[in-house]
Amino acid sequence: MDVKKLKTAEAIFMAQYPQGFESAEMANVSKRHNMSKLVEFAQSSFTKRKFNDAAQICESMVKLIGRSSMVSMFEKPKFRDFVKCLDSNEQHFLANAMKRLLHGKQETGFEALVELLATQKLAKWSLVSAVPAYFAPDVEVFVKPTTAKGVVAHFELDALVYRPRPYWAFYQGYRSWINEAKKKVDHRLSPSNPAFTGFLMMAMKQMPDVVK
Repeated sequence: MDVKKLKTAEAIFMAQYPQGFESAEMANVSKRHNMSKLVEFAQSSFTKRKFNDAAQICESMVKLIGRSSMVSMFEKPKFRDFVKCLDSNEQHFLANAMKRLLHGKQETGFEALVELLATQKLAKWSLVSAVPAYFAPDVEVFVKPTTAKGVVAHFELDALVYRPRPYWAFYQGYRSWINEAKKKVDHRLSPSNPAFTGFLMMAMKQMPDVVK
């Protein structure tokens, strides 16, 4: 890990927002993202017992993604229409994939979710990583392609190879780096992992060597 570059990013951000995400300006930004309410919704909607009702799980996924500011406006209706057209067996497949991703063998659930979404060309990083990021915001990560590519390039994470189609090895490696990196900087930069990657994105925009 290039701690020097990470500390430079910290210095740039904290110079503008001395209290990090506790600054009034960043608190207003956080409110617009409605993070706390969506985390609460995710954590109540995707408990283990809720997975007894596959149709309800699918509906909750549509609601969460539809309300998320992190997911593109172009992807939301496509995902909604995709779920709407699933038959009972496909609903169970989708729900089971999400259950494993949140509560079981994560790699199996992740890859199953990607395979199902790929049938309609919807295997997008945002659609795969949104629910976990809201369900466990201090552990899981939201993978925004532009931010992820910038992080990999700027911090020279040579072991990570970004690809447009989601795959587990990248997600796992990116998540590991994020969870380790946030320990190296002021805790006010990481009220959640999505916020921490937001900090990185904002700081990197002011660094001349980042591919934008």
